Amino acid sequence: MNKDISTPFNCAQHMSEMLMRRSALALVDKTLWDMHRPLESGCQLELLHFKDPDPYHVNKAFWRTCSFLLGAVAEKIFKDNVSVKLHSFPSPNVKSGSFVYDVDIGLDNWQPSEAELRIISGEMVKLCRQELKLERLSVDSELALEMFEDNRHKSQQIPHIASQISHDNKVILYRVGDHVDISRGPMVGDTSFVGRCTFTAVHKIATDQGQFYRFQGVALPKGFLLNHFAYGILEKRARNLVSLSLLLN
Repeated sequence: MNKDISTPFNCAQHMSEMLMRRSALALVDKTLWDMHRPLESGCQLELLHFKDPDPYHVNKAFWRTCSFLLGAVAEKIFKDNVSVKLHSFPSPNVKSGSFVYDVDIGLDNWQPSEAELRIISGEMVKLCRQELKLERLSVDSELALEMFEDNRHKSQQIPHIASQISHDNKVILYRVGDHVDISRGPMVGDTSFVGRCTFTAVHKIATDQGQFYRFQGVALPKGFLLNHFAYGILEKRARNLVSLSLLLN
């Protein structure tokens, strides 16, 4: 393996096809690590998957990834004349029943119909079926500000992230396809780990930063099957408003 080039995914490729396909996240010297993030030195590597005895970290990464992908879909579903500015997605909380993304939309009282919810769900399914890698990017805050100069919410968040959360004036971004967003991560290796998924609800929320729409959804990892009735219970719960503050993840 080559320093700063080889990744946990590359290591899994050399071990077995089974490990390569099922490994969603890694532990590098006991630190959570993205599958496609280059290794920085010789290390102890542990590959994590959804059927581990304790899948806590993988589940959190999965939930975070679903929020990230929900934002990618939300940014593209509206016509060009509708202003859409992504704000943030709160830290994963599986017990809440749904993953979320808060979005600033230039519509006063938008309430999607059931048909529109199904269409948006379909867009998320299409995105996940592309099996796109989730790539971690560490960039200078100045570059991050340039990248998000058209989004006032992200522009306000970046200086805080660079000064309070990181120690080297860096901002962690993630890329899937042509979509880039801010997140501390980690996330699962690629979109194919998302199995059955549903965009369940949009709730209008009022905050001290203005009005936002809280997009919510629910999903299962690939390979996890539920009958229609049981999955319907998850969908019903995921429609309830998740009461969270606007938080960075």
